[in-house]
Amino acid sequence: MSSIADFPDTDTALEEPNGLLAMGGDLSPGRLLEAYARGIFPWFSEPDPILWWTPDPRMVLYPACFHASKSLKKSIKKQRFEISLNGAFEDVMAACAGARQASEGTWISPDMQSAYSHLHTLGLAHSLEVRVAGELVGGLYGVCLDRVFFGESMFSAVTDASKTALFALAAVGQQGYFDLIDCQVYSQHLARLGAEEIARKDFETALSRAINSDYMTTAREAVSRCVALEPAKWQQALPRVASDLLL
Repeated sequence: MSSIADFPDTDTALEEPNGLLAMGGDLSPGRLLEAYARGIFPWFSEPDPILWWTPDPRMVLYPACFHASKSLKKSIKKQRFEISLNGAFEDVMAACAGARQASEGTWISPDMQSAYSHLHTLGLAHSLEVRVAGELVGGLYGVCLDRVFFGESMFSAVTDASKTALFALAAVGQQGYFDLIDCQVYSQHLARLGAEEIARKDFETALSRAINSDYMTTAREAVSRCVALEPAKWQQALPRVASDLLL
């Protein structure tokens, strides 16, 4: 890749492995911004080259479709979870990397952590933290462009902590801040929480509607000047305690 905008047409992505579109390039903020705006994300294991993906179908969660089971609601009441936004971005990324490494290996390499931390300083990447008595016990992180949250990973150190983080994010979406939450690829876990698969073309159409061109102009200028965007407007919509999600 020679520029931040020269990704191939997504119609050329491979069917096997599903969604592989390109390899190479870098993890610069400009390239990541342009990739996510088109529904493309990096996923690779070092020392392999950077691989860029756009799977078909795409797993998404419409905020109103989040399913909070009886057991999750009971857990939220019992655990006394506290919720915060951007209070420990690097800690959440490191915890996600550690959880993946312990189970199946991780793509959240030091280079990936550095790249997304840079996006975080620019106001493009965010973390939701879940705590109990002030201790970080779960959370998630991802990239937010206008009214789309692209989820990258989540972790739980106690039962239902990551589900609670996703519940909180969906609750913000139900207040009008997000049109959809990107979950990338199918998993039974996400399906049980209300996520569903849609065609890549439908996903790309949803992105074009949810990411305003004026927003992209502002984001590109922020990246080129290395200045942070304004704080996320949806921060004020997050409850401080998870039990408020049940009201």
